[in-house]
This record gives sequence, C-alpha cells and structure tokens, in this order.
Amino acid sequence: MKRIDLNCDLGEGAGRDAELMPLVTSANIACGAHAGNLETMIETVELAVKHRVMIGAHPGYFDLEHFGRVEREITPQEAGRLVLMQIEQLFEVAGARLRHVKLHGALYNQVSRDSRLAEGVVSDLARLWPDLILFALAGSLLARTASARGLRVAEEVFADRTYQRDGSLTPRGQPDALVTDENAAVAQVLSMVQRGVVRATDGTEVVITAETLCLHGDGPHAVAMAQRLRKELTAAGIAVKPFVA
Repeated sequence: MKRIDLNCDLGEGAGRDAELMPLVTSANIACGAHAGNLETMIETVELAVKHRVMIGAHPGYFDLEHFGRVEREITPQEAGRLVLMQIEQLFEVAGARLRHVKLHGALYNQVSRDSRLAEGVVSDLARLWPDLILFALAGSLLARTASARGLRVAEEVFADRTYQRDGSLTPRGQPDALVTDENAAVAQVLSMVQRGVVRATDGTEVVITAETLCLHGDGPHAVAMAQRLRKELTAAGIAVKPFVA
C-alpha cells in the first residue's frame, strides 16, 4: 500500500492549530524567527504530543514583517547558524520528541537550489543533528546533498503550489504560483503520490518522489483542505502516516 506523510506548518499564529493538528501526521513548528515565540512553541508541542503528531523545527529568516518569504543575501555559514539556532530553540521545548527539520519560505527555496548554501546547512546538520530527518523539496539539490552526506531525507511535495519543468516551485511573485482550486489541488496530489509525476505550468510532466505532503496552515481554507485530502487519499487506498525512512 502506498503511504504519504501529511505535514503542516504550525505555531504561526493563524489560530487553526487545534483544528489542524488531528488531521496531520507531522507538525513543522515556527521557532520565533518568521513567526511564533516561546509560548506558541510550548502550546504547539503540547498539541502535537496530545495527537501523536511528529514534531519538527521550522527555521526561517528573522523576518516577522514579510513572514520569512523575502530572499536575502546570506553566506553558507550564516545559513547553517540560522538553522541550528532555531532547532536548538525548539529542542529546549520538545526535547527528544524533536524528529525532523524543514526550512521555511525564502530560506527553503534558496537552500534548495544553491549548492553552497545546501552544503553549509547539511554539514552543520550532519555534525550536530545527524538523527533528524530533513524534509526537503523533492528532487532538489538540498535533498541530494543531504542524502549524499548520510542524512535521512523525506522528499516533499506541495498540494497548493505549482511547479516548473525543472521540478522547482513557481516563485510566489508570479500569478500562477498557487493552486487555488481545491479539485485541482487534490488531482495534483493524487498524481504525485500514485503516478510519481506532476504537471508543470508549461504542460511538461515532471517525475517526482512524494514522501511527505505539505499543507500550509496559514491558508484561509486550510482545515477544509486537510479534511478533503485525508478523505481523498484514503479513498484512493493511500495510507496517511508519518514518514518512515
């Protein structure tokens, strides 16, 4: 039976964490940079424990104003330190329950495509947090770099984002970056999980590995979308379960 992990970005102050948590299998918890604070980290970890949801750190740029979605000039050393600092902050709350790490927003996209940044982040993770699973954009340079260094990688796909022919996500600044139609999002997910392909914006079918599926918790219809995805995946005979390397 095919299976997929359903991850969600939580602890970001959207007010829907309590509704979303029972519907997902992994929680990416904001660590106070692009969103969140110590109080939200504690509350979100407690919710995850209550619902037996896997806990992950969600590091991004220190950028509350733009929600960490604006790219910056950054060195590999700075990228590594930024990620380590936020992992350590969540570890202070979650302890041994901390299971994975997934970068956020602009940092996620930059490290996914830049070999120097990927190596900077991966080398620090391999040195200090080798047991954490890295959630990385499916087929990305980051995923390949981490796998080559022996880290466990969950290749991530998106229900609500469109793709380019090279497998990258369409930049948010472009008008067709988001999949806003629920039926189209479900169809895209089923294609990625069942067939291992996603249709890019130019019509190209891109081969893709789907091990964990991202649902953005800050969307206005996030809860309804999570419910729909659970229903459609189950009906298709796909088990929604935490990622197992």
